[in-house]
Amino acid sequence: METLLTSTTQEGKKMTEKISGSEAVIKSLIMEGVNTVFGYPGGAIMPIYDTLYHYEDRLKHILVRHEQGAIHAAQGFARVSGEVGVCFATSGPGATNLITGIADASIDSTPIVCITGQVTSKLLGTDAFQETDVIGISMPVTKWNYQVTKADEIPEIIARAFYIAKSGRPGPVLIDITKDAQFDSLDFHYKKCEGIRSYHPVPKLDLKKVDQAAELINSAKKPYLLVGQGVLLAHAEKELKDFAEKTGIPVASTLLGLSAFSDDHELNVGFLGMHGNYGPNIKTNECDVLIAVGMRFDDRVTGDLSTYAKQAKVIHIEIDPSEIDKNVKTDIAINADAKEALKALISRVDQKQHSAWLQEFRDCDKLEQEKVINTTLAPETEKLKMAEVIKLVSDKTKGEAVIVTDVGQHQMVASRYYQFKKPKSNVTSGGLGTMGFALPAAFGAKVAAGDKEVIAVIGDGGFQMTIQELGSIFQYKVPVKIIVLNNNFLGMVRQWQQLFFDKRYSSTELVNPDFVRISEGYGIEANRVSEREKIDDAIDKMLAYDGAYFLEVEVEREDNVFPMVPAGAGVSDIRLE
Repeated sequence: METLLTSTTQEGKKMTEKISGSEAVIKSLIMEGVNTVFGYPGGAIMPIYDTLYHYEDRLKHILVRHEQGAIHAAQGFARVSGEVGVCFATSGPGATNLITGIADASIDSTPIVCITGQVTSKLLGTDAFQETDVIGISMPVTKWNYQVTKADEIPEIIARAFYIAKSGRPGPVLIDITKDAQFDSLDFHYKKCEGIRSYHPVPKLDLKKVDQAAELINSAKKPYLLVGQGVLLAHAEKELKDFAEKTGIPVASTLLGLSAFSDDHELNVGFLGMHGNYGPNIKTNECDVLIAVGMRFDDRVTGDLSTYAKQAKVIHIEIDPSEIDKNVKTDIAINADAKEALKALISRVDQKQHSAWLQEFRDCDKLEQEKVINTTLAPETEKLKMAEVIKLVSDKTKGEAVIVTDVGQHQMVASRYYQFKKPKSNVTSGGLGTMGFALPAAFGAKVAAGDKEVIAVIGDGGFQMTIQELGSIFQYKVPVKIIVLNNNFLGMVRQWQQLFFDKRYSSTELVNPDFVRISEGYGIEANRVSEREKIDDAIDKMLAYDGAYFLEVEVEREDNVFPMVPAGAGVSDIRLE
């Protein structure tokens, strides 16, 4: 789509209209289809905010309480909508406060465009007030970044930023715009970017590799399919389902791959990784063909690489060539878009069933049910357990809510016990493991999700890292539901201290404030529950409430999450207790 702003002379000839750089920023975002921006104003980005004042009917701005809240909210928005998230920040500390979220978006492949203000061009490099080299700082954690010093660069750079952020393997992009470039004028002409020389985000599918992979899959006795977030990013959920059902191959998901394949599908065998299900971990070292789609073989999935799937032929479908052979040596590498590769494979693989092999996973499920799940969901302890709460939420929402988790024990419990039925319904910080992610990400997700229920599940530690974002939820009346599972500990660190450091609980016990009163202070309906006989009604009340709602659940203080693969161990060393 190409648009030219024009005015008409008496002779009827069209002339380009001059506008300011700040107006070019706003109009460029609108041309890209952006309708929501999360941000926090300041001196160096003030011209853009002044222009934004005149476009409030076309571009909604949500004022966060901290710039980290802006980037996490943009992440939540992007993960649920499938679109590019956008955030604004000023120079200096405003820009540096985005860095954690940018790093998070980078490792979790989330498409974000960050626009930061900068001091005027003549002050660059002088250590002026609130000047920071955000280009240098952000370079390692952005897919691309650029500093704009001239107004006429703005349309092209923004068009390029959106193309780079969302194409191929998505990721964050940062544009730093000097204040004089925001004030100066330009002849505005916007054309969406459709390609960049030497940048080829979607590799050409090698059909010979597809044929080789199909031959290997057709001859396999114990094939195993591992699914990562790449399936969701490629919108390949249907192709995944069709491929799995035709081949009869058991399917397991990484943390970020959860919700790509419905939890109630007969071929779904569970969750991979350090706190994943028993069968998916154990059987990795027993399969004969391992098919990985849209995943990067993270250390939390593989454990000790020297013992990981050494008996298996490995097929890796991955759009980012840098991830292929990085951690796990492949036998057949298909560097391609997951949707395209799966489509090609479906027509080449045989219709099969692997009933005996699938039953081996079900036998593992029975052992896990006996050793872990039964005692967790029907505990003898007086105090509630985290898993009980998550299971109730899952049942009451029929597995159809968007669940946004922070980082820690509650994150692993939610991943294990919430039964994800809908794509893009699991939003969490995976690779970076950012505490404080969930609260702002949840209200960003709710802005994108519309009528879908969005529930933030947070630990008492992570909640306090971005607790100020209750203010944004209050101001914009975002009807997100918040559950804090409070054990008065930094739970995951405490679990490690218990298991591997002889219960030396060094600096992990928390003395917490009254979360209910704080939430009520922000105008948010709130409740606290600690008794098992009251949790059912408390969750019903939360879900039925028309608006934002905060529920604090006091849970067992020293509850541990099992199964668990100890750090540095192999997946076969997974512990059930």
